[in-house]
Amino acid sequence: MALLDWMTEPAGPTVRHGSVMLRPPRAADYGDWADLRETSRDYLQPWEPTWPADDLSRAAYRRRLAVYAREMEVGGAWPLFVFDTTGERLLGAITLSNIRRGVAETGTLGYWIGRPYAGQGHATDAVKAMLTFAFETLKLHRVEAACVPTNAASRRVLEKAGFRCEGEARAYLKINGGWADHVLFGVVVDEVGRP
Repeated sequence: MALLDWMTEPAGPTVRHGSVMLRPPRAADYGDWADLRETSRDYLQPWEPTWPADDLSRAAYRRRLAVYAREMEVGGAWPLFVFDTTGERLLGAITLSNIRRGVAETGTLGYWIGRPYAGQGHATDAVKAMLTFAFETLKLHRVEAACVPTNAASRRVLEKAGFRCEGEARAYLKINGGWADHVLFGVVVDEVGRP
């Protein structure tokens, strides 16, 4: 089954906004992804969970793609890569996960942009693109996000995309090997416009 997962490209949306295009990751993206993650390791690690020892290996990437394909198939998450508008240069990744239907109709947003492309508006455009997908295509009512209080850049991205600060959570996520407090954000469809 894992071999078939590796050979089958995940189907999914292509979403564009401003300087970016989002689409599901593909097997052929491995080299660019591994290079960008390695180049950005010191830049990203203070804000992310501890990377497994084999995180950048081809085998780990194959497992990642298999998990992504299953998540998209059941509608529980939409992990997408962030590219420039041509679709040729990988800039980072964004995921809408923990999608809850029924009375919640919500999901949780996470993202990263590689060090060479940080501070150029790509993260804000990626978040806005994902919000369009979440509200117009998935028909969600609310999207949530969180960031470490000292991550001023991530906070600015969320605020520029229309998120409101809703509070703080103590020891919310295990980041870089330790439990970290987070600032909580949310946005509802009425705040960014109806589809």
